[in-house]
Amino acid sequence: MEVFLGIPASDGTSIGAAFVIPEPVKRAIPHHRINLDQINKGWSRFENAVQTVCMNLTEQLDSLSKTDPKDKAQREIYETYILMLEDPVFTQELKNSYQKDLYNIEYTVEQKALEYATKLQQAGNYYLSERAKDITDVFDRVLDEMLDIHPFDINKVPDGAIILANSLSSADTIILSKRKIAGLALAEGGVASHVVILARNYGIPTIVGLEGISKKVKNGETVIIDGNTAELLVEPDKETIAEYKAKIREEYMHKVALRKFLDKPAVTKDGTQFKLMANIGSPEEAEIAKAEGADGIGLFRTEFLYMAQNGASMNAAARSFSEENQYQAYSQVLEIMEDKPVIIRTLDAGGDKLINSVDIPELDEKNPLMGLRAVRLSLLYPNVLKTQLRALYRAGLKGNLKIMFPLITSVEQVKECLELIEEVKKELTYENIPFNPDIPVGIMVETAAAAIISDCLTKVSDFFSLGTNDLTQYTLAIDRENQHVSNLYNEFSLPVLRLIQTTISNADKAGIPVEVCGEMAGRQDSVMVLGGMGIRTLSMSPKLISSTKELLSRFTIQELEAISAKHLNKF
Repeated sequence: MEVFLGIPASDGTSIGAAFVIPEPVKRAIPHHRINLDQINKGWSRFENAVQTVCMNLTEQLDSLSKTDPKDKAQREIYETYILMLEDPVFTQELKNSYQKDLYNIEYTVEQKALEYATKLQQAGNYYLSERAKDITDVFDRVLDEMLDIHPFDINKVPDGAIILANSLSSADTIILSKRKIAGLALAEGGVASHVVILARNYGIPTIVGLEGISKKVKNGETVIIDGNTAELLVEPDKETIAEYKAKIREEYMHKVALRKFLDKPAVTKDGTQFKLMANIGSPEEAEIAKAEGADGIGLFRTEFLYMAQNGASMNAAARSFSEENQYQAYSQVLEIMEDKPVIIRTLDAGGDKLINSVDIPELDEKNPLMGLRAVRLSLLYPNVLKTQLRALYRAGLKGNLKIMFPLITSVEQVKECLELIEEVKKELTYENIPFNPDIPVGIMVETAAAAIISDCLTKVSDFFSLGTNDLTQYTLAIDRENQHVSNLYNEFSLPVLRLIQTTISNADKAGIPVEVCGEMAGRQDSVMVLGGMGIRTLSMSPKLISSTKELLSRFTIQELEAISAKHLNKF
């Protein structure tokens, strides 16, 4: 038996036969000048290839249900691909470049797609960098068609297999989900990638970071994948197989046992009630949150919605930020959640490269994570924020809406946002457009600056939401995606916990609610610490709600306080 260790991506355990997906054929893109009389012929080949790829994607799209929440999420990916291919602005830019530079069409397509993908990768947002892979994937399909390259057919994967691959596209993952695969073991991928997101939605145990795994395991070999410990066991002995079969039975019985918590409130052993909210990025995920018994939506990441709906084309994204599109999406989530609270965060984009429009000129930032992002972007280009605020205040009539501003570092920023809100209210009133004028407005506490002056921020905020991911990253000066320092990223570090404690204390004194919506809210070890610190509202992935209810039911508040005290007094 051989054991490989990777990075956990999606929980669960499975046993099955390995199916190794070969690495794609490395295409050789020709690179040469062309004559003027060759332009039309090359462009015609490109248009034919796009038409063929669009037809194939449309066929796959038509095979999916329009009502099933999971299928609706899958449909968005195919729709994204088609939007990329049919984007007239991108097509015209491509044609202009082709006619001006006079390089062969294959080279021009490759370079133009790479240019757009690079823009997303440099946006300083890990989620957006993963979307860049969608751009390269769809235009790779076009190039394959033009070069008559026919890659491996993912439909050949048998049911019940454990897939080993260097990487997978989002579309491949959708197809594999229909094959009832037992697990995914990938060399590449990240927690924000469509592949991993879909794997979690489908309950597929997944491990990433298994470098060269597709060359180390043979087709048909028996493998065990443990998404909890990130272990891949190849050709295990009978005793090990029996051990893991027992573990799989235990996992199944645990899931069955958790079902009893679906319709129950989150209550500690001594009767203290918590509110467990859900983090979402689309209306479809709100349906899942409701089904999982969420007490509301604690974080609606609107930037995820924009990317999912409109594709990764920068020009397509710019045109799609319409007030009406946003109003429809926000209204849908509010209607799904009925009277339960829905906290919608304004655009948390990683710099202006997300929105390539006349309102936001393109900037070249060396360190976008520390640059023009989130509320800074909104205040520098207020028309973008005002459009979103108009949609939000109109949608506020549909349910229990709260608005939240990200990456706040000063009282002045909040005051500027509130001034824009007043402008929006006046505009809507003047235009006789119905809206809810009394929507609570809060902020994300995700910087050390916000935590330190949280006593001042209580005077201009209706509520706080602790974004522990960025709070940890900025407090410790650590880029989580940098492999050289990621081991130093620690949400339980004393400075981070003290900033959280300071925020909770100041919120309590001012009498305003405070919740946690970062990764800490869904991890069992940190739930206990946060509960002991006084947090009573946690927002997490919908699938974690029942297990968190079960956890809280086993402890008293006094026990949670003792756990917190150990961490806060640890030197």
